[in-house]
Amino acid sequence: MTETLPGAGTDAPALLRPVVDDDGAPFWDYAARSELRVQACASPACGELRFPPRPCCPHCGSFDSEWRLMSGRGRIWSFVVPHPPLLPAYAALAGYNAIVVELADAPRIRLVGNLVTSADAPLDSVPPERLRIGAKVQVVFADVDGVTMPRWVLERP
Repeated sequence: MTETLPGAGTDAPALLRPVVDDDGAPFWDYAARSELRVQACASPACGELRFPPRPCCPHCGSFDSEWRLMSGRGRIWSFVVPHPPLLPAYAALAGYNAIVVELADAPRIRLVGNLVTSADAPLDSVPPERLRIGAKVQVVFADVDGVTMPRWVLERP
């Protein structure tokens, strides 16, 4: 799936959108309610968090799962600023970033997203020189063409 670049015509290249499968659908449903949740094993003997979502716990083999609410806080674990953008739809957003966020309440869980100045800000709203490994971030949610996307803002801009 792809999303249309805001303000672009129907012939414009499209930005990437998540492909929602049965295992990951709850993640996107919770995001639509502005909740960051991570799948966890529901076995009383295990309880391990896991991402990406999958039907079976990789730690104990249980098929029982639940979705735990996270604080939405984390830190930038890694980042990249693609030069030039690899996909045509991103050319107008050159200087945008892709970050990997390590969750504060689940350090083994890392999510990929974009650092922006506010939920609805463009992907290139944070200058590349402001990106720092270890910078504390907080999740925000933005509606992008009918899909609620988790994005990240600096805790101390």
